[in-house]
Amino acid sequence: MRKFILAASLAIAAAGFANSAQAQGEIKIGEINSYSLLPAFTEPYRKGWQLAVEEINAAGGINGKKLVVISKDDGGKPADAQTAANELVSSENVAMLTGTFLSNIGLAVSDFANQKKVFFLAAEPLTDAITWSKGNRYTFRLRPSNYMQAAMLVEAASKLPAKRWATVAPNYEYGQSAVSVFKKLMSEKRPDIQWVDEQWPPQGKIDAGPVVQALAAANPEAILNVTFGADLVKFVREGNTRGLFKGRDVVSFLTGEPEYLDPLKDETPVGWIVTGYPWYDIKTPDHDKFLKAYQAKFNDYPRLGSIVGYQTIKAAAAILTKANSTDPEKLIAATEGLSMPSPFGEITFRKIDHQSTLGAYVGKTALKDGKGVMVDIAYKKGSDFLPSDAEVEKLRPKD
Repeated sequence: MRKFILAASLAIAAAGFANSAQAQGEIKIGEINSYSLLPAFTEPYRKGWQLAVEEINAAGGINGKKLVVISKDDGGKPADAQTAANELVSSENVAMLTGTFLSNIGLAVSDFANQKKVFFLAAEPLTDAITWSKGNRYTFRLRPSNYMQAAMLVEAASKLPAKRWATVAPNYEYGQSAVSVFKKLMSEKRPDIQWVDEQWPPQGKIDAGPVVQALAAANPEAILNVTFGADLVKFVREGNTRGLFKGRDVVSFLTGEPEYLDPLKDETPVGWIVTGYPWYDIKTPDHDKFLKAYQAKFNDYPRLGSIVGYQTIKAAAAILTKANSTDPEKLIAATEGLSMPSPFGEITFRKIDHQSTLGAYVGKTALKDGKGVMVDIAYKKGSDFLPSDAEVEKLRPKD
């Protein structure tokens, strides 16, 4: 009996050692996003990070350790995102958190990361608060912020003759932040502008008829649009039906991204000034390499979400490789000032506010073969559209 107990004990110890060795042979990253709520963006995003994981592990992983991504769906709810973050950290022992889409959810996970002292690489949320007014030492962001994209759009919008402007945006953190910073930057360049109306439909629940009617009644010469997804389709359809866009300039966040432009099909309005991702017209070695790999793996063209998912995990791997540790303080030290390649060219995570310098494409909407496309495109480097260090120091709390 003693021999049996001893043998059993040795077997259990051996199994424990094997599990420990396996754990030591991999590094886990926790990933959170609104997969069920926003599949148009998050499904291409998932494909992007899956491609990145495959490439990283094929090249030897993280300093010889296999990279594993454990993904959770937040359902579009900040509380669920924080629950998911807690499970990833406490049960899965992930080295860092990544992801999130909606700005209010990004802020919720950022707050969790700050409280629990966990490294968080925000992928998609665009609110300026995440790196400035509510920024913290544990949170970094990949995508160009509202400020950066607004500054890119203002560069073109300020040259329009229009003086009477109206805005339409979803009534939550992202929309409020985008409108606020666009109005600020636009008014600084064009003090002669009047802001004649604001429409704030609930996110995902726009009643497009009354919104379009109210905008038309204000009789603006130009409109800033911040709606996206299904709301954008409804807004454009109703606006086309009622002639809202005829003879009016429209400047629009994100509309040139395939996930939002493609559903418009032949209803795509022509001549809007937009930020987006014209994957079919980018001719650079970095992008060509990504495009070929993505199409080979998925037999599909990439969306902007694909770029974000891919680069989020590529950045996470670069951070972990440089730090050669999963200690949050060492990850922070490794990330501040870190430069790396991306499908859009080299990017850097700034030390002063933890914002990456990933840029965006700006152009105009057009119709081609019954489908919406971007034309007259130009890549805008993120580093060219950020405020000075002195300004950032006023915007961001001290760590």
